[in-house]
Amino acid sequence: MPELPEAEKARLALERLCVGLRIAEVEDGDEWVCRPHRPGEIDAALRGSIVTAAGRHGKFLWLETDNGHELGLHLGMGGSIRASARPSPRGWDRIAIVFDDESRVALHDKRRLSRAHLGAGIDHLGPDALTITPKEFRARVGTGTAPIKARLLDQSALAGVGNLLADEALFDALIDPRQPAGTLEPDQLDQLRSSLRRFMRAAIDPDGGSGRGRFAKARKGGQCPRCGCLLERATVGGRTTYWCPDEQVAPVTR
Repeated sequence: MPELPEAEKARLALERLCVGLRIAEVEDGDEWVCRPHRPGEIDAALRGSIVTAAGRHGKFLWLETDNGHELGLHLGMGGSIRASARPSPRGWDRIAIVFDDESRVALHDKRRLSRAHLGAGIDHLGPDALTITPKEFRARVGTGTAPIKARLLDQSALAGVGNLLADEALFDALIDPRQPAGTLEPDQLDQLRSSLRRFMRAAIDPDGGSGRGRFAKARKGGQCPRCGCLLERATVGGRTTYWCPDEQVAPVTR
């Protein structure tokens, strides 16, 4: 599933392909992806306006226009931003913008799990995981009795972290994903934030590869890449979770 790095790459693509251009038409006929809007409603709001900026917060994207309207976008499980002169022959372009220069940019999604709507739609989100300060991170993430893995995935607490990124950062920071968030020490939370940001930045960097570290690659093999022991696997926070039982050990007491 796309996480913050994939969303940021999509934002950069939107910025490169859309900003400064006037919208000639919005192809918004997919009533599921564009819900609750009816076909033609997004087109009517955006047609004739100029795209002025491409924004991102967590996994959510939006385009700003000079008439005050925003087009909110979410990639869902497998959506992507594509420049394509013609619609996808299989109908997988769920919404597309055609500009005055005849260029066309589409939200392409085979599975129809993406979203498009008027307005950025980010009011329910916590701080962005890439820009959150250490103080904010300790206050938003290091609290409560929920497992720290679940806390990382709670988009109202911290926006942008997904399953793979959470496992990778927890492994790097030597934190048991099952440990109650409120029992983590400040230095552990600082290390966790640092690990998250390092992996996200590497994934966004065009020369940084996927940003996935040794742990993501080792999950399928089932062995810890540091000590070689068998990884544990369980459902934490509603998601399949892997960790090293020898190195990611929660303290018995605070």
